[in-house]
Amino acid sequence: MEAYSERYEAALALAARVHRQQTRKGSDVPYIVHLAHVSVILIRHGFAEDLAIAGLLHDAVEDQDLPLADIEAGFGPEVAAMVAALTERKHEEGVERPWEARKREALHQLRRANQDAVAVKAADALHTVRSLLAGLAAEGPALWANFSRGADQSLWFYESVAEIVRERLPEHPLADELDRAVDALEEAIAASEDR
Repeated sequence: MEAYSERYEAALALAARVHRQQTRKGSDVPYIVHLAHVSVILIRHGFAEDLAIAGLLHDAVEDQDLPLADIEAGFGPEVAAMVAALTERKHEEGVERPWEARKREALHQLRRANQDAVAVKAADALHTVRSLLAGLAAEGPALWANFSRGADQSLWFYESVAEIVRERLPEHPLADELDRAVDALEEAIAASEDR
């Protein structure tokens, strides 16, 4: 019995190829590691393969300008729809949009997204919050120099995501995990500011 399908393998290969030059903010960790973690979180929670594939590809359009049509052609309209629902418009008429405007729009999109896309975003946020917690433990408040916004705005965003996930996936263990991680981030930020 195969542990994963050829389709999943193709998505993993595509994600690795399009994100080959990308690392996580402020580190030398290849970006594919984040995408794999997101996919694993979804698999661990028993979500369908389409969600695991969307987890691998959720940033390909936003960060690497992969045409959404390529995702649809390779992996179907459901995967493409999830990726589209989670893709931020970083630029408007060739000008970078402000972080706050992008994040507010992303939250608005998440509220309207289907439950599958919400689950992918929950897994994405969970891994990112866990990474922030590890970074805070290692670097303290200096971590925030790697980001365009500081602790308070990052916390606001992830608290907002967790709230939407809780509303859209009530009683789901993934929502519980995200809530606990965001609570831990809030505590870690407060503790790091007290240093």
